Amino acid sequence: MKGYVEGEISYNGNKLDEFVPQKTSAYISQYDLHIPEMTVRETIDFSAHCQGVGSRAGNFPYIMLEVSRREKEAGIVPDPDLDTYMKAISAEGIRRNLQTDYVLKILGLDICADIMVGSASRRGISGGQKKRLTTGEMIVGPSKALFMDEISTGLDSSTTFQIVTCLQQLVHITDSTALISLLQPAPETFNLFDDVILMAEGKIVYHGPCSHALQFFEDCGFKCPQRKGAADFLQEVISKKDQAQYWCHADLPYHYVSVNQFIEMFKASNLGQKLAEELSKPYEKSRCPNSAVSFSFYSVRKWELFKACMAREVLLMKRNTFVYVFKTAQLVFTAFITMTVFLLTRMTVDLMSANYLMGSMYYALTRLSTNGVAELSLTINRLPAVQKQRSYHLYPAWAYSIPASILKIPFSVLDSILWTGITYYVIGYSPEVTSLNIDVSIHCLNFPNDGTRNNSWFFDLTSNVLVWRLHSSTALFAALVEMLNGNTTMGDAVLISHGLNFKGYFYWISLGALFGFTILFDLGFILALTYFKPPKMSKAIISKKRFSQLQGREDEEWSRQPENESISALDAETRKAEMMVLPFVPLTMTFKDVQYFVDTPPEMRGNGFSEKKLQLLSDITGAFKPGVLTALMGVSGAGKTTLMDVLSGRKTGGIIEGDIRIGGYPKVQQTFARISGYCEQNDIHSPQITVEESIIYSAWLRLPPEIDEQTKSRFVEEVIETIELQDIKFSLVGIPGRSGLSTEQRKRLTIAVELVSNPSIIFMDEPTSGLDARAAAIVMRAVKNVVSTGRTTVCTIHQPSIDVFEAFDELILMKRGGMIIYSGVLGHHSRKLIEYFEDLSDIVLSVKLIRITDLHVFTIEKGISGVPKIKDNYNPATWMLEVTSASMESELELDFTQLYKESTMYQETIGSVQQFNKPPPGSRDLQFSTPFPQNRWQQYIACLWKQHLSYWRSPEYNLTRYIFMIVSSLLFGIVFWQKGREINNEQDLINILGLMYIAVIFLGINNCSTVVPYVATELTVLYREKFAAMYSPWAYSFAQVTMEIPYVLLQAFIYVAITYPTIGYYWSASKVFWYFYATFCTFLYFVFLGMLLVSMTPSVEVASILSTTIYTILNLFSGFLLPGKKIPKWWIWCYYLCPTSWSLYGFLTSQYGDIDKEILIFGELKTISSFLEDYYGFRHDHLGIVAVVLGAFPVAFAFLFAYCIGKSNFHR
Repeated sequence: MKGYVEGEISYNGNKLDEFVPQKTSAYISQYDLHIPEMTVRETIDFSAHCQGVGSRAGNFPYIMLEVSRREKEAGIVPDPDLDTYMKAISAEGIRRNLQTDYVLKILGLDICADIMVGSASRRGISGGQKKRLTTGEMIVGPSKALFMDEISTGLDSSTTFQIVTCLQQLVHITDSTALISLLQPAPETFNLFDDVILMAEGKIVYHGPCSHALQFFEDCGFKCPQRKGAADFLQEVISKKDQAQYWCHADLPYHYVSVNQFIEMFKASNLGQKLAEELSKPYEKSRCPNSAVSFSFYSVRKWELFKACMAREVLLMKRNTFVYVFKTAQLVFTAFITMTVFLLTRMTVDLMSANYLMGSMYYALTRLSTNGVAELSLTINRLPAVQKQRSYHLYPAWAYSIPASILKIPFSVLDSILWTGITYYVIGYSPEVTSLNIDVSIHCLNFPNDGTRNNSWFFDLTSNVLVWRLHSSTALFAALVEMLNGNTTMGDAVLISHGLNFKGYFYWISLGALFGFTILFDLGFILALTYFKPPKMSKAIISKKRFSQLQGREDEEWSRQPENESISALDAETRKAEMMVLPFVPLTMTFKDVQYFVDTPPEMRGNGFSEKKLQLLSDITGAFKPGVLTALMGVSGAGKTTLMDVLSGRKTGGIIEGDIRIGGYPKVQQTFARISGYCEQNDIHSPQITVEESIIYSAWLRLPPEIDEQTKSRFVEEVIETIELQDIKFSLVGIPGRSGLSTEQRKRLTIAVELVSNPSIIFMDEPTSGLDARAAAIVMRAVKNVVSTGRTTVCTIHQPSIDVFEAFDELILMKRGGMIIYSGVLGHHSRKLIEYFEDLSDIVLSVKLIRITDLHVFTIEKGISGVPKIKDNYNPATWMLEVTSASMESELELDFTQLYKESTMYQETIGSVQQFNKPPPGSRDLQFSTPFPQNRWQQYIACLWKQHLSYWRSPEYNLTRYIFMIVSSLLFGIVFWQKGREINNEQDLINILGLMYIAVIFLGINNCSTVVPYVATELTVLYREKFAAMYSPWAYSFAQVTMEIPYVLLQAFIYVAITYPTIGYYWSASKVFWYFYATFCTFLYFVFLGMLLVSMTPSVEVASILSTTIYTILNLFSGFLLPGKKIPKWWIWCYYLCPTSWSLYGFLTSQYGDIDKEILIFGELKTISSFLEDYYGFRHDHLGIVAVVLGAFPVAFAFLFAYCIGKSNFHR
């Protein structure tokens, strides 16, 4: 979405075009974009290096020496702590930057400093830790203006409080400016701020001191009640649906006060007038030094940036060692196959063998030039993080691309040496070497004739180090280099017959062109990174009604308010309480002594951790009861999500121990998936489906078939209304961070998709993260409505407000290490929780008195105290996390886990577990007659319906392959215009076969490569839906396969319609049909092959690596480079298993297998049909067999795709 900015923005009186705002300020985005292979410490340290922080920041050590000298001259004695710190961060020769360690400690990231960031497919740090890393990456720099967008999402309230406290001190001490947007700040966090900006509908409602905000709204007629956070009140008081409850004038009737009215009131207030007066006076630049703003684009010298990017690239290559080793191993494997296919001993001295030898050269070029395709996915995955860092002016585009290119050269040289060493002598090239340099391998082709030697130069193009390259142009120039310098009769004949009869000097021109292409592509990469803007981030979707409100069409006048527009909270609650309740079985879940172990990360083992297994959950015991809303809480990294994943059966790796029961019976995952719902922390949905369609799809597959369609539709509508999704129900979900729904809207959709399944037990992982206070209240109201129906509901939750926290009935509190320190009821106003921890004060005092007595000290030292008491109107959730923090445990020298196990509360929990571990009298274990709610046909129809919508709304996928195919078809038609019937010699026929070969290989590979990322995106959704037992993998797979058929059918039709008449093949109904049939089957099995590659590999990167080998095998055994009759018998089975060989068989035989026209074949007259049988082994009477085999390949790939979807599970 393009836009423009009006108005004036200045920093210390400097307008935006007078300095570099990207370097003067630091922007912390709400999107966590990082390179997953780097650790937390490495990510922050790299940012510090690029921002000129620490010992690696150019002249900083020399500056410190000068400061020390001037201090001595002036007789200034610096603060000892500050002096030590400044000298430490400027010390040279240290491996770790102290400033980085300081930021890690502040943000609480020191416990995961040496753990990789990770991604959706790679295990790494938690979501909260990722959010803190995004903050640390920018605040490690020297910027004095901080713009921080939703930095608390995914963090517990205690951690948020600590971070904001640190930022407050940083701002006050260094005179910095910080603007921070928060969604649900706790009262104590909100009180840390000096000013608050309250916005609505893109307008500022209030801008002034936090201490005056409540008074302003009280003057407007709205008062914040007791035990209500100020931040929550401010967000709700401007909401049309929540405003009425805060009206404080009992003697006056309430009327809705619009945003525009609030703005006018603020402008008329003293605060508003004072603000307007300050803004009317221009800021004098002389009041602040020029050093406050940055006038340079980068913080350090270009050489330092280059070294930093080079060091990072080396690190990333080490982390991706498997990729490079696997890629090289594939190359060696392919080289051995090539060596044994093009054996010298099977060659003879004639023009026919010369064609085979040229085929081996072409294949070598193709294989080596495609060896870099595996780098494509790695680069694409890193681009978002690179574009973010480049937009912040951490480094220029060339500093990233040039090191990436340089470091690939050794691998390219190694690949060339390995390929040459394996294939060179066995294929039969000349052993004479006349030139060698770092980028090329020059060999001699030994082709004797009449006692003389023909030296043909052979150029090995090393793997391209860039993600973009013009393959066809590069291959052309490389082929010229290979074939030049022929000076014998046969050599000239071969070159002339292939149109390569250039002068010898053209070798050097071609060689220079190859190097020129390399420089050109690298330059193009740099320019693209520099000038192409990254995809826009997602924007919140609003309805037409909401848009008209923003235009001021409904609230222009203060008095134009229909009476029925004011819906009281009580009316809303009454309406929601009347929500339809579908029949279900209330169930209790118990778990006893649950343990969970995973393999210890290599980074931890490298730091001295000796255990092979890392325990994430320890002795977890408890019970979830029907009609009870339970909260799972703890600091970030305590194991809340891990416990929920273990209990719900979502963990597919690691070792799980303990007893888990449902309704008193041992949990059976297949049955449990039918009666449970799981709202994941990551909101995973199909991007091309609307909100309403996503909910309908879930209800279709998850509600039992006994429920009629009318009831299902009504239930869907009520869920949409309950979660307040009416205004966006026709909006596409989109891709997170790029398009579609906002974070808040996605979260609500995730909850709706699970609620509509009518589960007995619901797990919600951080349902309020990423939501503002009002949206969180909406979600919790919906959750309470669900709980009131008697369902068992469990939520992990971060930094809840007082209202949200006290909506829960019970709490399980965990600490780091996966241990429980509280499990029980909250009580009215959290009284039970508060009493439990405040009672620990007496225990702590008693224990310390005993210890003092044992040491024969009979006076109580000052400062001995227990758990701090909670303050009035303090958030119990925040207080609870503060008093149970690791630092408090260390200060009190106690173990809260041990205290809990010694408490009566633990005994009550054990008793409750023992009680519910026994099945109720007359009950029976849950059993279903079928593994899925719907039969296979309904599953297939539902999946097909969703796939149809997804495909129809995916132009970037379908248009890409259609445009590529249309352009290629037109190019084929122009180049081979009316050549189909101009067959006069074997070269003409081989040219036509070459056209068919290019169409099969390149159009097929394009189909295969474009489907890979599309299917990979949907696979993440598949894993979620598979865990929910929505459908059989076979139903999903066959729906995906079926949906491709009409699109491929249209693709084949367009290709035939363009190429058949332009190339001028023989016109007959049967020939057109066979041409179309072979095209359709070829395109289809390549698409299904791409789907198969995704289903059998853990990531797109691995699928891309594997695809390069498969493409080259399909190329080698296609029958074009070496006819099937000439392939050695030990590889002939591969020729018959290769689908491309059957495609060429079908294309060439159907068009020319029955043509008896005599042409000149290597100096002899032969019919076309006899040449095809003698040279290629193609017989027209075998066309029926070819048709069956061609049809069998897509069917086989489709079944293998379905099998792998069902058996493989790479979700961790």
